Amino acid sequence: MSFKNYLITALISLFALTGCNTVKGLGEDISAGGQAIERAAQ
Repeated sequence: MSFKNYLITALISLFALTGCNTVKGLGEDISAGGQAIERAAQ
């Protein structure tokens, strides 16, 4: 495998992992917002 292939693989992996963390964080933020609304409604 050439250096170019290693670089491409590393970049794709980096973007995939970053995307997963972003989606997870967004889900947690939405969940926290929903809980705050639920507490305010009680």
